[in-house]
Amino acid sequence: MEPGPPGGSRPAERRPCLSSRLGADRAASASLLSAAGAEPGRRPLAVAAVLPAGGCGERMGVPTPKQFCPILERPLISYTLQALERVCWIKDIVVAVTVENIEAMNSIIQKYHHERISVVEAGVTRHRSIFNGLKALAEDQPDSKLCKPEVVIIHDAVRPFVEEDVLLKVVIAAKEHGAAGAIRPLVSTVISPSADGCLDHSLERARHRASEMPQAFLFDVIYEAYQQCSDYDLEFGTECLQLALKYCHTKAKLVEGSPDLWKVTYKRDLYAAESIIKERISQKICVVMDTKEGEEPVGHLLEEVLKSELNHVKVTSGALCHAGGDLEQIISEQCYNFVCVNVMTSDFQETQKLLSTVEESNLSILYPVVVVSVHFFDIKSVPLSQKMEDLMWIREFAKEVRERNILLCGLLICYPQDEQKLQESLRQAAIIIAALIKERNSGLVGQLLVA
Repeated sequence: MEPGPPGGSRPAERRPCLSSRLGADRAASASLLSAAGAEPGRRPLAVAAVLPAGGCGERMGVPTPKQFCPILERPLISYTLQALERVCWIKDIVVAVTVENIEAMNSIIQKYHHERISVVEAGVTRHRSIFNGLKALAEDQPDSKLCKPEVVIIHDAVRPFVEEDVLLKVVIAAKEHGAAGAIRPLVSTVISPSADGCLDHSLERARHRASEMPQAFLFDVIYEAYQQCSDYDLEFGTECLQLALKYCHTKAKLVEGSPDLWKVTYKRDLYAAESIIKERISQKICVVMDTKEGEEPVGHLLEEVLKSELNHVKVTSGALCHAGGDLEQIISEQCYNFVCVNVMTSDFQETQKLLSTVEESNLSILYPVVVVSVHFFDIKSVPLSQKMEDLMWIREFAKEVRERNILLCGLLICYPQDEQKLQESLRQAAIIIAALIKERNSGLVGQLLVA
């Protein structure tokens, strides 16, 4: 895709946003904003967002700017864009990146099917980048497809876990007060050193707060502030709320933010963010089975053990029959973990059906999808070595689907056996499945594990 001009053009190809296809209730969310923030008889607030993303990430200590650092092989900024896209009442999202990263940013937008995104050229400082984003939203820009909003959100490109309720609170507060920002309690006491490196004074921690993102403003307020502010502010300032106060005499309403508003700043934060994302997408497991009439319900036994052993995880089940109707519903609820049960058979038709359904859904565009192909077998009829040999297809097939961000591995369980041994095998299987899903270790792709 060709990079857009600095004025703020959209990517040429507009694809349906994946998050909207995954069951987001747009109407309810829009009604909430209308009821909370708009006057009776008026349309809902026109809201846009600006993300300054021109930093080089010096504190990260890596050559790639932190907003483009991969988490689960996907750029960090893509997660932040996804968080904002899920909010249906944010009409436009403007991202400011350096000239050399415009093409890369447009490629990210295309690859991950982001929508409502416009790319502008960043400035040499944070405030200049924000100002460029605001200029793109102003009505006096030629050839711009953007509309001037009533309220604009300013958010960091490296704060990927912002939730809609926090965004809604700052937008409503900005509508009423002209400016608003999220805050959090200070973790450490702030001290001021003297010129000789000794303690001069400290601040009483209980009386002060850390300014976080998101922040929101009446567009006319923050745009006027940036038009009036000094070069010194543009070069060395970082606090947007202070500009609104200094130049427009607008006192910001401070809104208590949630703990997940933290900013990815250091290299260790990338690992923390990855852990949080893995935890979130590991909370649902779908056990897929196509139990035929007269078969013993061993798949349901596995489902029950998973529910018992993994009491913090939502375990559901679905069938591959009926044109995949069950699975389509489960996929629409954003489930990224599947256990496909094969009973007393060495074929893998059921697993292939599942993989085809997952691929067709585009589910793996945003997150890696884990598929565990479970094979129950009678060790009296087929030796373990023979069974593993029969299932060597998994390794080659796993390499193929890995390219589409699907992590496939196999799990063998001996069956039938006495009830006590079977329960123990199923418990071991549950532990293995939980580890595969939680860790999402690509090194185990194509492996055959035994419970």
